[in-house]
Amino acid sequence: MATAIFKSINLHSNYHSRFTRNPKTVTKSNLVSHTPEPKLVITGGSTLSGHVGISGSKNSTLAILASTLCCSGTCKLNNVPNVSDTQKMCSILSSLGAEIEVYNGDIVVNTDGVGSVEPCLDEMKEIRGGFFVMGPLLARFGEAIVGLPGGCDIGVRPVDLYVDGFRALGAAVEIRNGKVQAHAANGRGLVGAGRFHLDYPSVGATKTLMMAACMADGVTVLTNAAQEPEIIDLADFLNNSGASIEGDGTDKIIIRGKSHLHGSECTTGPDRIEAGTFLLAAAITRSGILVSPVIPSQLLLLVDKLRAAGCRVTRMTLWRYRSFLISTICANIKNDLQGFDVKTGPFPGFPTDLQPQTMALLTTCNGSSIIQETVFEKRMSHAHELCKLGARIEVCGSRALISGKNHGSCLRGCPVKATDLRGGMALVLAALVAEGTTEISGVTHIDQGYENLELKLRGLGAYVQEFDSFASMRTSSIVEALHDS
Repeated sequence: MATAIFKSINLHSNYHSRFTRNPKTVTKSNLVSHTPEPKLVITGGSTLSGHVGISGSKNSTLAILASTLCCSGTCKLNNVPNVSDTQKMCSILSSLGAEIEVYNGDIVVNTDGVGSVEPCLDEMKEIRGGFFVMGPLLARFGEAIVGLPGGCDIGVRPVDLYVDGFRALGAAVEIRNGKVQAHAANGRGLVGAGRFHLDYPSVGATKTLMMAACMADGVTVLTNAAQEPEIIDLADFLNNSGASIEGDGTDKIIIRGKSHLHGSECTTGPDRIEAGTFLLAAAITRSGILVSPVIPSQLLLLVDKLRAAGCRVTRMTLWRYRSFLISTICANIKNDLQGFDVKTGPFPGFPTDLQPQTMALLTTCNGSSIIQETVFEKRMSHAHELCKLGARIEVCGSRALISGKNHGSCLRGCPVKATDLRGGMALVLAALVAEGTTEISGVTHIDQGYENLELKLRGLGAYVQEFDSFASMRTSSIVEALHDS
């Protein structure tokens, strides 16, 4: 089932903040604020309760924003998450000449004024998803000069699949001076690639080549394509804009190129990784919360693991939205959660983006657990930071052995540093149950993918505060002490 719904609906929750209450044209200066590096300070031990609203999917939004470059006229995206990655993608589009307005969680994009095929290099270095614009620029304008992608340092993520795909579509491509430069070799436009096999079902390559092929002259068949829900969201938006894409959500996608795409409107569905993160937050704090809206089919493996551990997870419909009610009233005899093994993989496998948060949970369960990471070879850096908190984790290559609390794992608060988005969120979950206070630096990584995290956690009863410096933290503590006295 598609997770992007092409009609005006409101997935607003009590804790959703929107970009701004009034329409505002996007520029680089008003998207990124230059404030001191923030820190999260979390006091562990709170039990969570209540309802948390899930924001729109970040990974769907980034690709759909890039795909507006394929469309003439105006496109509108509803239920857009206000996270730094979304802001950076808007800034990249603005650097190309697109006109962008944001208001009430929606984004309106008009690309008729795009006059450049080379986005700002500084912006490209900060976000992996910025490379998505390569496909639409080639498709619509027959030329693109795009800086090599940046983003979290979680392993080698080469652009070989992208380059091979562009060449199959008739582009001449070279990598020079940190940029990928490409143009239609025939001087007119891209041509259908026939059958192109992806050596690995890369989500990014699948999205980018779909966008490039949707305006190529002829038919392109992508085999071994990624099957993630975000692929379906992108295909739905492009089809609603006049493209012809079939088979999205399977490993074989058929794209019949069109000469023109028009603007359209879509509403982004809930972020499955954020939903999974809050399910794990309830489990690690041994709490009961309601998580909505969700697409249950996107979280089946995580829910199965949580149930096997001893959690009660109930699927229900509430306020017209699909929800998960999770409770850690344990079903096992020892009345505590049991560890389990995890192996990540492309969808429908266990999401790599939930691996670090799951590791945090496993440090609090009974028994020993094994996590095997098969997607990113460097996605274990959070293990070192979790060990600072008292976790017992042994990492060997892409495998980690986690010893649970009955084997000596006991979390205690201390200063730790987030070095990537999902690893940073694992530290937040661990801090929620660690004895004492945990100070987490590197919060800007977490801001890439979680909207209003502090407010959402506090709304559930967690003691979480954000500070810009040690000085502001000390001042706040003194004020609170005087108030209490």
